[in-house]
Amino acid sequence: MARRAPAIEQVYALADAIEPQFRALVLTATFTGLRLGELIGLQRRNLDLLHATVRVVEQIQELADGTRHVGPPKSDAGVRTVAIPKVLVPELEAHLARYSAPGADGLVFPGTKHQPMRRGTLQRAWGRARRAVGLDDFRFHDLRHTGNTLAAAARASTKELMARMGHSSARAALIYQHAIRERDVAIAGALSDAIERVFSRPAAEPVQLSMFGPPTVRRARASGSSRVR
Repeated sequence: MARRAPAIEQVYALADAIEPQFRALVLTATFTGLRLGELIGLQRRNLDLLHATVRVVEQIQELADGTRHVGPPKSDAGVRTVAIPKVLVPELEAHLARYSAPGADGLVFPGTKHQPMRRGTLQRAWGRARRAVGLDDFRFHDLRHTGNTLAAAARASTKELMARMGHSSARAALIYQHAIRERDVAIAGALSDAIERVFSRPAAEPVQLSMFGPPTVRRARASGSSRVR
């Protein structure tokens, strides 16, 4: 079963609940779609807030024994430049000023003493935030799903989604596009149901359309024509 991506409101609830040094990480993971290893390895030199872009050139992976591996993304497609939503720029500016390591090579999202962040540290903070807002089943990786779903909803093409996600295969991009098409079909179904109810109801019972559930019927104050205007 496919996992449900957090909604924007839930993302911000998690960002508000987590320790302040992780707030920008949560928002950046969501709205740029970068993988956690890419975020942990992100250096100041590759974050251009003037032009609202982030350049992905390397990642830091933490192995099961705790050792870290620094290297390029898994594929050539992983090396990419991703546009940052402008609403995120002030969040990143505040984070850089307070929490990031200094210098062009400084990590944007460091751990203690400006060293690479430990996944365990983040996961403990993430667990506390999830419990605080009642979203225990959401994984950190699900934030990337939200960003990709939003990009698909913005009518990004398959190639555009592939470029943003850092995938060399169209398979993942097509999954997000298919999910958006399914939602569009559901919306069209709700519209169809509403139209049918208009012509099947008594004249005094106009239909109130809701895009978030089945159409509802409310009593009119006065009778009127059932003709669609």
